[in-house]
This record gives sequence, structure tokens and C-alpha cells, in this order.
Amino acid sequence: MVVALDDLLERLHVVALPMRVRFRGIMVREVALIDGPTGWGEFGAFVEYEPPEAAHWLASGIESAYGTRPPVVRSVIPINATVPAVPAEQVPEVLARFPGARTAKVKVAEPGQTLADDVARVNAVRALIPTVRVDANGGWTVEQAVAAAAALTADGPIEYLEQPCKTVDELTEVRRRVAVAVAADESIRKAADPLAVVRARAADIAVLKVAPLGGVAAMLAIAAEIDIPVVVSSALDSAVGIGAGLAAAAALPRLGHACGLGTGGLFVEDVADIAPVDGGLPVGDVAPDPARLATLAAPVERRDWWITRVRECYPLLSSRSMP
Repeated sequence: MVVALDDLLERLHVVALPMRVRFRGIMVREVALIDGPTGWGEFGAFVEYEPPEAAHWLASGIESAYGTRPPVVRSVIPINATVPAVPAEQVPEVLARFPGARTAKVKVAEPGQTLADDVARVNAVRALIPTVRVDANGGWTVEQAVAAAAALTADGPIEYLEQPCKTVDELTEVRRRVAVAVAADESIRKAADPLAVVRARAADIAVLKVAPLGGVAAMLAIAAEIDIPVVVSSALDSAVGIGAGLAAAAALPRLGHACGLGTGGLFVEDVADIAPVDGGLPVGDVAPDPARLATLAAPVERRDWWITRVRECYPLLSSRSMP
């Protein structure tokens, strides 16, 4: 999709969304929103990502702002609650922001914390939510993952371990040694070949995120090549990015698991409200509230930083290797 750079920059709004709890080491989430001719798009690559990786996220935002969405086969997407690496006593407060959720994803393997902290947090969630999955973001070695699987299932089942280790070979070994299902996230979205983890039989479930994979169409193309269940998840998106994730999940022929698209509950304020209904989010176009765009606007120097970033990523759009 060819879009003029000047037109793209004229449509850019940069916002800073305050967070309720620290997540991925940040308390403010910055994203650039694109007020496009066919809808709103989001460019929210995390600030540490270099242009070759961030360009995928820009392509996703352009697709949403200038392109069209695929036909959908469902109107509501079940979502999981997302529990950051908070102390166990804070779990009820976090879960209260996900009314009706029957699945929770719990962050584990946080630097500076122990396996005992993870077990306490998971058990606190398990007391309130029937289905629990955990996400280590590649934070364990194989031996640590095997030990964690045993400890975390001692008091009840775990739906799956998400990205317990960094590499495909490590995931394969963990999957061989534990009874819990293994899900791949970073091994798909950060890989030169997103399908390598599936071909290696290193995962039971594929966690797919629209923005890092280059947009809804690119994500659906990957999903069509995968013979394992898919979970569509957020990359700590604003409501605009969540809307793209919901569109992708709604277009999948099969969707057997709750999706990780409820991360809006982690923000103090977002650019728009997508209200969960009985543990699910409705599918539909999302447009920011103009008043919130103004209130949440990032400082001028941060807007300039994002404009420079768009300029750096833009030349890579035509040459990027996309799945």
C-alpha cells in the first residue's frame, strides 16, 4: 500500500497513556495514531525497537488508516484478564478491571522476583478466575521452565505456558519435558521466519499480534498457514490498536481460546472506551474521542520524536520482509 509520507505525517496524533501499574517496565505508553481516510490506525512500536522492526508496526497502522478490514464471522471476542507481575494481594484489584473474564494471563519470570512470587500470584488469580495461563516473555532457561511448570501446577491446572524460553530449540525441549501446553509469542513475531516455530513442533498454541506482524492481513495470512490453535493478543495497544486486533480475531475461521485483547484495563485513561460485556469485547470501528486526544496529547518534543521515527521507518516499508 503506497501512502505519501507528507500525508501520513499530517494525520499523526501522538498520545501518552498513563498506566495503572508498571508493565514492560513503563508507566506511560506512547503511541502515534493516524487519522486516515478509511479509519484510525496505530503505530505503537515500543521505543527501544529499531526501525527495521518498528516498520512492521508502521505498516499495520497504515493498513488500518488507509485500507479495508476483512469480513468477520463473529461479533464479540472473548478476552483474558491481564495480570502484571504485581504482589499477590493486588490481584483482586487488577481483576476487577476485567468484568466477566473467565480466563486470566499472568505475567511471571519478572526480573527481581522469585518463583515463589509467581506461584503466589497465580494462586491468587486461580482463586477468582477459572482458567489461568502464564506468560514468561522468554525469561526462563529450560531447567527453570520445567521447575516452574511443576510449581505453578501444584495447586491447579495451567492452560498454557507462553514463551517460557527465548529460542525455538528451548521451546521444543520444554514442550518435550512438561505436561502443560506451550505457546509461542516472541518466537513468531520477532522471527525472520514466523512459521519456523510451528514447523519445529515447538509450540501447541500460536500467540499472534497484529501490529508486530505488519497488520491484520499479514496476521491472517500467518494464521492460515498454522495448524495449531491461535490466540490473538495485544501489544499493549491503545483502543485503536485493540480494534485492529478484534477485527483480526473476528475474521479467523476458528477461535477456540480467549484472546489477549483486554489490556485497555491497564490504562488509567485511553483514547476511546471499548466496554467488555460478559468477558468479551464487541467488534467494530474504533475512533478516538477528540477531547481525549487533546487531553492525552504527548509533549511537543515527544511528538517530534515520533515524527522522526516515522521518517526513519517509512523508507523500509517497501523493502521489509513480511510473512
